[in-house]
Amino acid sequence: MRITAKSDYGVRAMIEIARRDADGPINAEEIGTAQDIPRGFLLAILADLRRAGVLLSLRGPSGGWRLARPAAEISVAEVIRSIDGPLVSVHGLRPEAVDYNETATPLQLVWIAARSSLRDVLENVSVGDLAAGELPAPIAGRTVDEDAWQPR
Repeated sequence: MRITAKSDYGVRAMIEIARRDADGPINAEEIGTAQDIPRGFLLAILADLRRAGVLLSLRGPSGGWRLARPAAEISVAEVIRSIDGPLVSVHGLRPEAVDYNETATPLQLVWIAARSSLRDVLENVSVGDLAAGELPAPIAGRTVDEDAWQPR
């Protein structure tokens, strides 16, 4: 999986909105400044998240952006899917839709297993977790292994 700048910015914007949710709507300028996200890029991302039903936009002088649901109910996976589509795709197709010849058939199982592994992490971390600065124990446990930090 490659995490695009768009997805990274989107999750960071959601964290910022969640952190300030009790204060009312937050405008795009504040989000962009707090997270160092270019304004034009941010507006496109926020629009994607609104279309996906993750954010609400409120107009007017006291308007801005709010979460459509509690932060604890919005997973990182949902944010990424809202912005970039499926977590794993092969030539633009979902892994189960890829058609391989007989000798490459096991490769499809690799892609499906990779998607399952990503889901195991990204669907179990919420925007609320990130806004609170805490990860669920099983996810945090994955970061303790020194091997997880090694580039390959």
